[in-house]
Amino acid sequence: MGELLTVGVEEEFLLADPVSGVAMPVSEDVIAADAPAAGPVGRLKPETSLAVIETASEPHRELSRLADDLRSLRSAAATAAEAVGCAVLPCATEPLPAPPSPPTGGERYRRIYEKYGARIFGHMTCGMHIHIGMPDRERAVAVSNHLRPWLPALQALAANSPYALGEDTGWASFRSVWWGYMPVAGPAPVFASAAAYDALLDQLVASGVILDRKMAYWFARPSEFVPTIEVRVTDVCPTADTAVLLAALTRALVATCQEELDTGAPPPAVSGQLLAAAHWQAARYGMEGDAVDVFTGHPVPAWSWVEKLVKHITPALSDAGDLAYVTGGLAELRAHGSWAARQRGIVSAGGGPADVAAYLASLLLK
Repeated sequence: MGELLTVGVEEEFLLADPVSGVAMPVSEDVIAADAPAAGPVGRLKPETSLAVIETASEPHRELSRLADDLRSLRSAAATAAEAVGCAVLPCATEPLPAPPSPPTGGERYRRIYEKYGARIFGHMTCGMHIHIGMPDRERAVAVSNHLRPWLPALQALAANSPYALGEDTGWASFRSVWWGYMPVAGPAPVFASAAAYDALLDQLVASGVILDRKMAYWFARPSEFVPTIEVRVTDVCPTADTAVLLAALTRALVATCQEELDTGAPPPAVSGQLLAAAHWQAARYGMEGDAVDVFTGHPVPAWSWVEKLVKHITPALSDAGDLAYVTGGLAELRAHGSWAARQRGIVSAGGGPADVAAYLASLLLK
């Protein structure tokens, strides 16, 4: 076994009134409240919407260190938010109705808001981005080609946004739908090389459809800033434990793809339309319905598809020492229901979206 791949996690969180659960556009105040404790590094970062903050862990090889890092960042966010009278919600869409949030200060955020409108960026979604260390950009693009068939399983496992603006959307991950409004989002194309990737990205920027290279929101892509492959298909997770579970699965999947590359195996031959359908199904039903087996085109129970993923990556999980952690985390989700299902359970028991918001806020430090 070679050296473990590094894994880091970015998490986006909604800022909300601690009583009503309505989004509050106060990210600049929250970041300022954290600054004295954070020092020059800065633990909390702005996002396009003033109602959202972002955290980013360091890269780690041990899951326990990643978990500690995520909990520390979540705690810092909660402390800073409390200082300005708001709560931090680990939810992927705004559960309560609210006016569109204004953009964060700065020329880039203003241009994004003006081009794509309040329909998208006035109600910002909150995702989780998992970074796996790569030796170079060429390798990251090649790994992306091999990852594509399995990403709907990660999307379904992380589904955490059934409610948006006070309504049950009917989706397990409505964030996926909202984010799909963007012109360059969804499964990444298959690229022959990093040069081909960069050429298409440059064309998209030159077309004016996206403003810069960072706005290619494919589900997997080489990072523009650090030597990683960035997997960005999941909702933000309510608990750090679930975030680490998704990170462990992603790392093992990337490691398995690297093994395939080393043996000269070509990328899996999967229909682009069928893959898009699998992502649609994952967003619509999460773990409570059927998934699409992209290798056969047949519907299968979502948990069966996840089991197929785990079987595919078990050697990598074992090599990393992560198999027991992943097995336990998946068993917990299966026993108690997905996060989308748990939110709906609150409403079925007589609660409302405000109760869902309070429940999610209570999970931030779990």
